[in-house]
Amino acid sequence: MSREGNRVAEMLRDLRVAVIHPPDQDRDALVGQLRRIGCQVLPVWPLPDVPPRGMDLIFLSLDHRFQPMKSWAVDEDAPAVIAILEYENPVILKALVDTGVHGVLVKPLRPAGVLSTLTLGRWLHGYHRRLEAKVRKLEETIKAQRDISKAARILAEVKGVPESDAFETIRAQATRRRISMADVAASIINAQDVLKDMSKDT
Repeated sequence: MSREGNRVAEMLRDLRVAVIHPPDQDRDALVGQLRRIGCQVLPVWPLPDVPPRGMDLIFLSLDHRFQPMKSWAVDEDAPAVIAILEYENPVILKALVDTGVHGVLVKPLRPAGVLSTLTLGRWLHGYHRRLEAKVRKLEETIKAQRDISKAARILAEVKGVPESDAFETIRAQATRRRISMADVAASIINAQDVLKDMSKDT
């Protein structure tokens, strides 16, 4: 096995994996293969309302009777989810999307394919989390720029100076106080809001 292959194998060992599936031969086959890979496996049934805590990955049985909550997909701490399907129909496909799964296994379950699905599921989960973090950072940057521009307009109007001068004042305040320009801008905007509220009360 290559060095990269060894690294991937080491990453998969000792993974904490929950298998949410009724007790039967399919679950036994999956649990057995996961333990051969080296995972710490927790069989779970019946279907819980929330994902089991402390898991790195969940294999989840999906059918028309057992559908997880959408909150599984939006929880920032939610682990990777691999769905286990017996058949496909519009209800099941919607459940796949709502759950935000990172892979699919189709019954009858066999040892072949579990390792590759596990590897891909972990990679996709990590990729999605990194992408979400970049999006949040970009949104924060855009909001900060909007707040700084708004604060510069407020300051320019109050002081009767060009917005460029107000912008430099905000920059200087941030440097002097060792805080971000966004924090200075927020204090200016909040001060204006307080003054507006006070003027309404008089």
